[in-house]
Amino acid sequence: MSNTKSTVPNSTVTRDVRELDKQTGNIYESIVIMSKRANQISTNMKEELHGKLAEFASSNDNLEEVFENREQIEISKHYERLPKPALVAVEEFLSDKIYYRNPSKEQQ
Repeated sequence: MSNTKSTVPNSTVTRDVRELDKQTGNIYESIVIMSKRANQISTNMKEELHGKLAEFASSNDNLEEVFENREQIEISKHYERLPKPALVAVEEFLSDKIYYRNPSKEQQ
């Protein structure tokens, strides 16, 4: 997946809250931005995974096909090893890779 980079950790990282609100001036606004981006990443990953797994779908599954489909298992394992969308979104936000705007602030 192109959204994930090797710089994104696979586990939880302790963050300084003051770093999260530097760009917006409001911690809650920053969290909303990151959560919306995480939802976008999650949706893209889900669509990509379903597209790849759809190649292996058949109308009549017998027991042997279910256990012997190694390619499908490898694809699933690959997606399980990817960093979580929330971690990717936080890293993108802190690296200024997310474009966002607040229409209510623009009107003022």
